[in-house]
This record gives sequence, C-alpha cells and structure tokens, in this order.
Amino acid sequence: MRAIMACIRDERKAEREPRATKAPARSRSNMRQARLTRRCRRQQMLADDTADQKHWPMSQRQLPIILALGTTQTLAWASSYYLPALLADPMARDLGVSSNWIFGAFSASLVISAMLGPRIGRQIDLVGGRQVLSASNLIIAAGLALLGLSQSVVVMAIAWLVLGIGMAMGLYDAAFAALGRIYGTEARRSITGITLMAGFASTVGWPLTAWGLSHIGWRDTCFAWAAANILIGLPLNFFMLPAIKGAKQAAALADKPHVPLDRTMILLAFIFAAVWTVTGAMAAHFPRILETTGATPVEAIAAGALIGPAQVGARILEAGFLSRFHPLWSTRLACLTHPLGAVVVAIFGGAAASAFALFHGSGNGILTIARGTLPLSIFGPKDFGYRLGIIGAPARMAQAVAPLAFGLLIDVMGARVLMVSSALSLSALAALFLIRTGPRPD
Repeated sequence: MRAIMACIRDERKAEREPRATKAPARSRSNMRQARLTRRCRRQQMLADDTADQKHWPMSQRQLPIILALGTTQTLAWASSYYLPALLADPMARDLGVSSNWIFGAFSASLVISAMLGPRIGRQIDLVGGRQVLSASNLIIAAGLALLGLSQSVVVMAIAWLVLGIGMAMGLYDAAFAALGRIYGTEARRSITGITLMAGFASTVGWPLTAWGLSHIGWRDTCFAWAAANILIGLPLNFFMLPAIKGAKQAAALADKPHVPLDRTMILLAFIFAAVWTVTGAMAAHFPRILETTGATPVEAIAAGALIGPAQVGARILEAGFLSRFHPLWSTRLACLTHPLGAVVVAIFGGAAASAFALFHGSGNGILTIARGTLPLSIFGPKDFGYRLGIIGAPARMAQAVAPLAFGLLIDVMGARVLMVSSALSLSALAALFLIRTGPRPD
C-alpha cells in the first residue's frame, strides 16, 4: 500500500511539472508520467490480486497446490538433475566416449539454468507460475526425447542444454517464485511442504531409473520419463496452479524491475553459493570422502542412505517448531550442522560415518527451504522471483563446478577436504550474522 501511495504522489508531482517548464522538458515530463502510470497500474493490479487471495481460507487453498507442486517437483528433479548418476556410464559406453563428457554436458546445463534464472523469475513475477512450470514439462520432455535419440556427443550435449532450460523453468527456484506470487509473505508453509515431498525425488527416481535401465535400456528410460512429464507433470501444473488475474495486462505494462545489488543481496548470493558448493560436492563424492576417513565401502553407502531421511526429518522440524522463528535462525542452524558432523568424524573416524550423514543431511534439508523463505522474509513478495533468480545464479554455477573441484581436492587432501567444506559452511554462517532483518522500504 505504501508503494501505491508513493506512486500516486509521484504521479501528481509529474502532472504539476509541465506547467513550469518549456516544451522539451514538457515532453520528458510526459514520458516520465507515462512510466509512473504504468508502474502504478501494475502495482494496483498486484495489490488487488493479493487482496482477493486473502479471502480464501489458507488451509483450503494451500494443500491441493502443495500436493500438486510436490508431485511435479519430485518428477522434475528425478527426470533431470538425478539422471546422470545412473545413466552417465551406459550413455558414455553407447556413444563411445568417456563419462566425463556426460558430466561435462550436465554441468553446462546447470550453468545455462543459472543464467536464465533472473529472466524466468521476472516472468513468474508478472504472469505467475502456471505458464512457466507447464512449459517446463514440455521442454524437459523434449530434452529427454532428444537425449534418448542421440547418436553422437554433439546431439547429447544439445539435449542437455535443452534440459538446462527446462530445469531453469521447472525446479525449486521457479516453484518457490510461483508460491511467492500466489501467497506473498504467507508462502513459507507451502515452500516447506513441496520440499518435504520433493525430498524423496532421489528415493523415488533412482530406483525407477535403475529399473528402466535394467529392463528397457537407457534410451527408453529417457522416453518414459519424457512421457511422465507430459502425462503427469503438465496436467498437474496447468490445472492445479491458479491463473493470475490481470497477468496479461501486468506483462504489457511492466517495466524492467529495479532490484539494486545492495549489501543484503550480495551477502545472500554469497551464502547460498557457499553452501551449494558443499551440497554439490557431497552429492558427488560423499561415499568417497567417508572412505578416506576410514569407513568401509559398506559403511559409506549405508551412511549415504541416511541423508534423505535426515533431510525429511529436518524439514518436518522446520514445518513445526522452527516455523515460529524467523528463517534467519533456522538458516544459521543449518550452516552449523555440516561442520559439527565433520568434527565428529575427525574425532571418531569412519565409525562415525552415519552421524556425519545425519548432521549433513539435516542441514541440507533446511537450507533448501531457506533458499526460498529467507529472501521472501527479508524483501517481501515484490519482484520475488526476479530476486530469487539473481541470488540463486551464483549458487547454481558453484553447484556445477563443485564436483570437479572437490574431486581434485580429494586427490590431494584426502579426508582433510572436510576442512574446506566446513570453512565454506562457517563462512556462510558468518555472513548470516551480517544480515539485518529490520523493516525495509517498499
């Protein structure tokens, strides 16, 4: 409301300016007044839309969307991000190349996803998530179909670039932005809800991919995941997400949002880049790192299986007890868990592998939620998707290079690589204490 009143004041001021100016200045003033009018109309439409939504009972309007988005997020992650872990080797053998080519193309897809994040977030701010998330199912399906048809490294690389576009439009950042557009500052519960469901993406996706690999081959497995995106993901995103009233008018009247890269934005970008470096490294090398601490391969694999349940348990805690506090506090706690687990392993060796997995997994579970809830609580819902894209871009790029960088570090440092990952987590924790949560201007 304060932003709308400010627009009205500026508009009235612009109306008075031509009376005391010459013709060229009058022309510039008219242009300025037109821009102000467009901005005010857009903000009024957004305010009216938010006011209409507040009349819906919260529990009635959130649960169906949480279930639908939780399902489509599980499908999107399982059919894109989690594929290379199982399909890279058979794809490489079939194409006659090293699996490093597959992982290289996958890393490039994450970079593409990072670059597109701000633009996609801005589009969701304007028109809502229904169109963007529905289109993501079509693009992911197209990338998977092209991947299944690939007979050369070039076609395979193009397929992963298409999948990178689909991931930019269809994974967590886009879903968080869609929820922020629908619920505004009340989106925290729904963000927690969909991450709670999608936390099982690897638990569901890897067994299904493994079954397809052993029964129908990797190509038909890609086709099957493509069909699932069309037959399951597309209808859920299109029919369950609400259409945003006035979206076309808002898009037509919108100017490019002005989101200054202030101190808080830079700190948040650094925080999530640091912790996502750790997340990417652990996802790729967790068993190997534990083996360097003295754990047997069986102990390392068993410990790795505890990460998923630890993530889900932490998200349940976030949905319950921690929801009473500002997201800044739960994010600080989450940044502390990985270093604590590393200390336990340093003291007790490989025998404490399971404890380390529980510490790391619980922190990672909360950090995934904080990526959406922390910026929302600090900046509010205005231009939330655009902000999320800017803040998340360094994190996605860091996540792309982390597996290679930590693979080289493990060769040199062995178990001491946990000192590097712990230092990254603690640097993020220190940056969190520099963030102020006082009221911000509209």
